Order: sequence, then structure tokens, then C-alpha cells
Amino acid sequence: MAGLEESGTDPAASSADPQGDPFLRTRFVIPARPVTFLRRERLVRHLDQALRTPLTMVNGAAGAGKTLLVADWAAARDRPVAWLTTDAAEQGPGMLWAYLLHALRASGTSLPAEIGCPADASRVPPNLLARLAAELSSRDRPVIVVLDEFDRVTDPEIADQLEFVLHHAGDGLRLILVTRTEPLLPLHRYRAAGDLTEIRGAELAFTTEEAAELLGLHGLRLPTHATHGLVERTRGWAAGLRLCALAAREDPDPELYLKEFEADRTTVADFLLAEVLRRQPPETQDLLLRVSVLDRFRPELVNALTERTDAGPILAGLYRENAFVEHLGQDWYRLHPLFGEILQAHLRVRSPGLEPELHRRAAHWLRGSGALTETLCQGAAAGDWEFTAGALIDDLAIGWLFTGLRSDELAELFSRMGPEAGGPATDLVRAAGDLSRRDLDRGLRHLLRAEQGLTAELGLTAGPGDAAEQALTAEWSPAGEEPGLVAARLSCALLEALAARLTGAPGRAERAATAAETLCDQAPAHLLERHPELTALLLAHLGSARLWAGRFDDASAALSRVAGGSAGASTALAREDSLGRLALIDYLNGWLGRAERKARAAVTETERYGLPQPSGSGMGRLVLAAVAVDRDDLGRARALLAEAAGSDPALRDPVMEAGRAIATARLHLARGDTRAALEAAERAVPAAVISPWAAGQTALVVSAAHLAGGRPETAFEVLQPMSDEQPACAVGAARAQLAAGRPGAAIELLDGVRSEGGAGPAVTVRALLVRAQAADESGDAVTSRRLVAQALREARRDGLRRPFVEAGPWIRPFLDAMTPRVPATDRATSGAAASDGPPLPLVEELSGRERDVLGRLALTMSTEEIAADLYVSVNTVKTHLKSVYRKLAVNRRNDAVRRARELNLL
Repeated sequence: MAGLEESGTDPAASSADPQGDPFLRTRFVIPARPVTFLRRERLVRHLDQALRTPLTMVNGAAGAGKTLLVADWAAARDRPVAWLTTDAAEQGPGMLWAYLLHALRASGTSLPAEIGCPADASRVPPNLLARLAAELSSRDRPVIVVLDEFDRVTDPEIADQLEFVLHHAGDGLRLILVTRTEPLLPLHRYRAAGDLTEIRGAELAFTTEEAAELLGLHGLRLPTHATHGLVERTRGWAAGLRLCALAAREDPDPELYLKEFEADRTTVADFLLAEVLRRQPPETQDLLLRVSVLDRFRPELVNALTERTDAGPILAGLYRENAFVEHLGQDWYRLHPLFGEILQAHLRVRSPGLEPELHRRAAHWLRGSGALTETLCQGAAAGDWEFTAGALIDDLAIGWLFTGLRSDELAELFSRMGPEAGGPATDLVRAAGDLSRRDLDRGLRHLLRAEQGLTAELGLTAGPGDAAEQALTAEWSPAGEEPGLVAARLSCALLEALAARLTGAPGRAERAATAAETLCDQAPAHLLERHPELTALLLAHLGSARLWAGRFDDASAALSRVAGGSAGASTALAREDSLGRLALIDYLNGWLGRAERKARAAVTETERYGLPQPSGSGMGRLVLAAVAVDRDDLGRARALLAEAAGSDPALRDPVMEAGRAIATARLHLARGDTRAALEAAERAVPAAVISPWAAGQTALVVSAAHLAGGRPETAFEVLQPMSDEQPACAVGAARAQLAAGRPGAAIELLDGVRSEGGAGPAVTVRALLVRAQAADESGDAVTSRRLVAQALREARRDGLRRPFVEAGPWIRPFLDAMTPRVPATDRATSGAAASDGPPLPLVEELSGRERDVLGRLALTMSTEEIAADLYVSVNTVKTHLKSVYRKLAVNRRNDAVRRARELNLL
């Protein structure tokens, strides 16, 4: 009778709710899944855990696929599942519990009549909840209840009542909440006890593979990259993917549509505006529209845009409600990408002209917070170029235009800067952009204009000739000096050093470096520490300018500071550049092994930090190409020269251009094409001063070409002016004298070479061979043989082969006597030497591990078998094999074994 007293009727037979209206059957029915619904097994498996925990929460944004996921899972159960869409909770606790009891009975769960049913929509008798909990606790199998749209339950009283039943029902109830927000239940207690199963938005998001399956159900087959791009743009949002798929299948080019569709013109926009934006109060709608101009935001920044002070709680609430506001940690938030696009378009319609002002406010706030990259983006979006360029210069970040990390991004950003933007900062940015593309005329004009502007700001007057010097060196620092003035002058010094490098003007580079050193003492230390690339680039430019001038020791001092400086992505390009030029110095001094090691380090420097490829000066590959020519590996040299051609325009200075011309000429010379060698070597390299080493290396190629053409006198005349200063030129001149029949003059030239220069094997081996040839021609075979043997020993250190090929026919008997000769047929097969040339010796010994690999190669073991036998990786074996092939001058396994046996290595 108690149940009848509380409800006024038999609850089992009642078909009316507490207000006397019929129960709405749609609130009890498990939603149907569309034909294009995709069952995701990973989520189904996770939901299966709901049978083991009292409480399960599926929490995600509108359209995240929560309801369909749980509906599909519930429909597949082999026992009743009570389903209730909880919009009735808005009518009061009594209404919700009346509907919940009816949902239980509608699902087939029998409940005794004495439990009763609320007769008043606004309240629930406590004994009803106690009787329900007691009934559920007595069950052998738990009752499964799904409360959909639980975010509509905002009454704490209902939450407390639900918690009471859940707690006292024990193992008799499995409650699943489908919600957009955090429910008003003590989740922390359930979580701590291991009694809560949670599926949240990140897990509900579709993966690329799942999205591909979903699109397939809509009749769309897209390439993986296109599907991945759509998932990135929608963040795997289920409704967004479905709506996009429905629209795309009506388009003749679905892939293009999904790549380029405008979110604000689709059903996605209708969904988000209706389900998310219009559900918010007016002040929150205004906030969302304003933050749509930002990639990410925090409360203080949002307050700057809204000119209010309530952003913190609003953002936290939007995140809790899954209102397409994502929390990034440390008080930073961002909008879902599609939601942001739609809001921004809506902002333009609702508040025309407001967007630039919002960007301007954001830029000024971000500049104060130290977020430079975002400051530049927002300043550019506002069209305030004086502010944007000033922010870059004031932060000492002008080096970003050259480091490879943000170069392309900033170049694109500042490409929108119109000619009306004026001032030293904008001129410095324009000059940097022009110089980075090696547009010297425009770059130098903008640099001069910036220097004149800085001179005027310093209160000085200067003509075109001394503007740079006064802008850099003027000693003027009154108390009212703008903080950015030192930064602008330091940026000017960097561009002056770059201009000096590109024009081959070492004196100009020295002046810029001296001014920069003084300015660095005045610049804020934290900015210099934040931008190590500024100092690294300055030293790299100075070192290269000194290198062009032939001041190798001074150049090495500057370049070594960069190469050994702080490692990091921002300085990787400068380190690569400096290592390449240090390698060039070693090469020019004849130390091929050292040059190769530094060049290899240069090549890998930018790759290890993931800089855009090709990236860097290309000098490392250029030096490796030159080394390959000296090792007579002409195919590799040609390939490396081709790779070096894709270098950074800002680093394509006279050093690089002269180095490329000389390496190309030497390759042509090695291949016997003297005409092409002369054309390459004599190609003009514009520069303010003549480089002694470039002139010397060019003369060596020209002299060798004349020697090959039978003109020893001309060959000598070309080198004679340089033979006193450059050992390599003295050796070349001696060789020409010997070819002209003057062995005494040749030896005299060699005797006059200064030993303190520290010339490496590439020079000393050639000198030894000239002496050996002179001894041979004088009939002193013993001395000649001794000198050839000494040359072989020195050549072995750096793998030198070319000097022996260049020596001519006289050396053949000596090499035949020292190493077994490869039969002509084998030479033709293995490529060990030209068929009409001398047999090439083993000039570089095999290491112990290389001999181990070679021995197993002779046993016809596979690469994998060798790796297993030696307990090393397959890649390590491949590396050893490449080295063995190079040292034996072969390209194949069989040829390597044959050659090794001829040399008694096996």
C-alpha cells in the first residue's frame, strides 16, 4: 500500500508521468545506428569494462559519437539495458526518477510495486530511493542503466540522490553516464577505488585508419595523406567527419573538396553554431568570437581582447563542458580547428572591422609576454608592419631569417609588407630578406637606408659613404635612448657582415665584427642568450670573409668558435657552414683525412635537427667532392657536386663559388676534358678583393691543363708568380719545370718550399713524386724507388690515388714492383684502373674489422650471416663493405675477393 500512497496509482500499470502526461517512449528507446555507423572495437572493448565497475562515464563534446557508441554497445548485450535520455531532469527530481523507474520496467527489469513512483515532479520520497537501492542490491546479476545527455542534470539534489542509489545498490547496478560535462558526482572517490570506467574526448576521436573506414562506408576512397589531413583538421571529431563525408560524396572531386572546403559554409558550421555557440550566454559568445583570431590563448590574453576580467572562469567552464575549447596545460587553451574557422567567419559578419583591432591587441599583449613568434603572426595579421618588424629587431631575432628553422615562414609573413611601411626596422627586415635570397643590389640599398635612419635617430648626420660606420660605431647612449636602438644597430652589424661576406670584402666584415663586439656589451644579456644564432652567424660571416682573404689562421679562429659553440637547432646552420669552411681550409692545406671528417660532420649537422632539406651552405659536400677527385672516385665526386648545388643562397659567397668552380674544373681535368676544366676554372667570381688561394688553385688547374696539352713552359709561367707563397703552387711549378726538361730547377723550387706551412699529404705526396721522377730521369733508380715507397706510405693515410694517376708512365714499373698488377681483363671488369693506366696500389690499409668482413665475404656468406657471425648489425656490415670496396677500388663482392687475393690480403 505504501507505493500506492506515494504515487496515487499502481506504478506498474501507470502510463502517465507525475504531471499527468503520457510517458514519452522516445526517452526509453536505444537510439538506432545509421547505415554508415562504424563500430570501433577498441572502444567497445573499453566499454566492456562497464560490466566490472559500478560507474562508467563517456564524456565528450557534441557530435563526438558518445551516444551511438554506447547505443551500439547496449544493443549487443545479451541482457536488458535500461536507457533513459535525461532531458526530463529539467522538470525536477520527481520527474527524472519517474522516468528512470519506467525505463527500468520498459527494458524488462521487474521491480516490485511497493517501490512506488513519485507523484510530485519536484520531489522524491527518501524511502522510495532506499527501497530501490535495496531491491537492486539483492539481484544476482547487476542491472545496466544508461543515462544519456546527463549534462542536462544540473540539480545537485538529483546528483546526490543518484549517488545514494548507486552506493547502496552495490553490485546490483552498473550505471553508464553519457555526458558533455563533468557530472556532479564524487568521481574522485570512484576513481581512487578503481570503480570508475572513463572514456573521454581524446579516446573518442577517430584515428586515420578509422576515418578511412568511415569514409569508405560513405563510398569515399581517399589516399592516406588526404585522410590524415582531414583527421588533423577535424581532430578526429565524429560528427565533423560524417558531415564532411556526406558533403564530399556529392562533389565531383571529393579529395579536393575535403582539402579545401570552407568550414563556415558547410553543415558543420550549422551544427557547431546551433549545438555549441548559441547554447552559450551572450558574453561567452562574444568571448569565443574574439578568441577565434588566436591559435592559442590564456585568460590574461583573452581579457586584453574582451576588455573584461572574467576570462578565467569562462574558459575553465567551456573546457569542462566540452564546448570545443581544448586545454593545453599551464593555463593555455585553444579552439577546435573547425570551430575556430567557423567563429572567425562569424566574427567578420557580426562585427566587421573588429578583427584587425583584435590582432593588434593580441600582438601587443604577446610582445609583453615574450612570445615572439605569435607576436609576429598577430602583428602581421593586424597589418602593423612597423610594430612587427620592430618586435623582430628589438628581440635580436633577425638571425631567424637565416637559420633554416623559421626562414621560410618569416619570409612568407614579411612578403606581405607593403612599401608604405617605413623606418629602420622595416628596412632592416627588407635588407635581410633580400640578402637571404642573394639579391645584393636591393639588399644593400635597403641596408643603406636602414643605416641612414639609425644615424638620424642617433642625432647624427652622415652621407651615403659613412652612414654604416656612424650607425654601427657612434658612441651615443643618453638616458632616454630607446631600448631597441642597440638591437637595431647590432642587427645592422650582422647584415653588414653578411654583405661583406657575399661581396668578398674582408675589411668591411672586420669593421662590422668590431662594432658588433662593442654593441654586444650594451645589449641585454638575456636576449643574447635567447638568440645564440646572432653571434654564431656573425662569426661565421667573419670567418668566411677572412678565408676569402687567405688568412687561414684568423679564419679558423672565428669558424672554430662557431663549430665548437653551443649546440642547438638555432645555430645548426652556422655550425654546418663553419665546419664546411674549416674542412675547406684543411683541404687547401693538403690534409684530406681531416677535411673529410669535418666535411662529414658538416653534412650531418643540419640533418640531425630536422632542418628543411636541402639546407646549409653545401660546402661539406663540395669538400667531399674535391676529396673524391683526389681519391680518383670520379663518379662520387660528380654526385656530390650535384648535391652541393642546392645550397642556401645567403651562404653562396665567393668562397663557395670559387670552391665549386675549382672542384668542377679538377673533376673535368681528371676525366681528361681540359677544355671544360679551363672553362670552369676561369669562370669569374665577383668579389671586392682577389683571393690568393682561389687564384692559386685556379692557376694549378690551368697549369695542369697546359701540361696535359704538352705546353710545360706555359704551365710554369701560370704558377711562377704564386710559387713563393703557396706550397701546392710551388710543387705544381716544379712539375712543370721537370716536364720542360729542367730537373735541377724543379728540385730547387721544392727545396725552397717552407716547411713551417704544415702542408699535408696532398701536397707532400706530389712533391715526393716530382723528386722521384727527377731521380728516375737522372738514373738513380734506388732513390726513385725509395721516394715512391715513401709517397705510397704518406698517401695511404688519406687514401690518395690521384697523384699516382697524374704521375705518368714513368711510375708504372715502380708500382708494378711494389703491388701485384691487376690483369687487364680484371681491370675492365672491376673498374680498378683504366685499361691503359698504371696499376693502382692499395693506398689505404684495411682495418681489422674490415679484414674480418672481407674474410667472411670470401666464404660467400650473406650480409646477414656476416652480421650474425660478428655480433654486429647489418648496417654496420654494409658500412664496412662500402669502405672495403673503396679501398680496393671495386664495386662488387666477387671483385673485392679477387682483388684481395691478388694483394695477398686473404
